[in-house]
Amino acid sequence: MVGIAVVFGLIAVFVAQSWLSYQAELRSKVAEPRAKPVASRTIVVATGPLRFGAHVVPDNLREVAWPEEAIPTGTFGSIAELTTGEKRIVLASIERNEPILRTKVTGPGQKATLSAVIQDGMRAVTVRVNDVEGVAGFVLPGDRVDVLLTRQAERTTGMNDVVLQNARVLAVDQLADDASDKPTVVKAVTLEVDTVGAQKIALAASLGNLSLMLRRAGELNVDTTRRITTSDLTQTEVMQRSPEAKRFAKVSVTRAAQKQEYNVPTEDAEWRDGSTQLSAKP
Repeated sequence: MVGIAVVFGLIAVFVAQSWLSYQAELRSKVAEPRAKPVASRTIVVATGPLRFGAHVVPDNLREVAWPEEAIPTGTFGSIAELTTGEKRIVLASIERNEPILRTKVTGPGQKATLSAVIQDGMRAVTVRVNDVEGVAGFVLPGDRVDVLLTRQAERTTGMNDVVLQNARVLAVDQLADDASDKPTVVKAVTLEVDTVGAQKIALAASLGNLSLMLRRAGELNVDTTRRITTSDLTQTEVMQRSPEAKRFAKVSVTRAAQKQEYNVPTEDAEWRDGSTQLSAKP
């Protein structure tokens, strides 16, 4: 009886172990994700950082397999395609293992001039600045700026307008490397604008002083602006001292050669183009 019990016990252990192994194998097959073959294609990437003006040579390149569905537009399929013929030059900074794009290098034999960086339909125009108008040298290639025009007819009268918004900086002085990160006080800033924008800047430069406002990185919105005059400087101060001053508007009256200003009570004052339009109840 003892021998029979031992035999049946061993059989039970063997059957139980086989069943457990089978169940574990089933669970692993269900949990194991099915690997789908991913179609890939060879593209050219940089082996190290490349900066503006650098020559594109085979030593700086290598070919890697890239998922075909995620290949960026404008890549090169082989090093020979990129380097055969006359040399190409880098137009925008390229980091290590970054794909080489046609928009970041010149054509074969083309020079790395500023004209090669300008986008289609755009123009380059230069603005003369100093340490203050150039935002203390913190404006660098690749930044976005707004252009201000300040005009002053007399010592006590003046006005300020936003001439242009969201203009891309192409170069500061003769520096066009968008990888530059050191503030430098410069005398000129070159902007990328359309034809109308270039006309505005040229005309504004002949009327008064141009200043730059540096935009936050990634901010592309265009704000609604209005003209700021010397009356806005004093009006803000008066309104902060006395809320009742908001019910008055300043009106200028010219008689012959004499100009006088009056504070006129009003219930609604709307500013347009630097002038005050009054709408008062009779």
